Amino acid sequence: MNASYRHLTLLERESIMILLAQGKKQSEIARQLGRSCSTISVSCLG
Repeated sequence: MNASYRHLTLLERESIMILLAQGKKQSEIARQLGRSCSTISVSCLG
């Protein structure tokens, strides 16, 4: 298994906060940012 991981950028984190405030679902945000749902979910927890 050859996984490659990238941290979220500040811009991505800000986008997540804004989109959540607009009532977007985590799955919609993940699709829009090109990230996995689990990445968005973990970001929302921290």
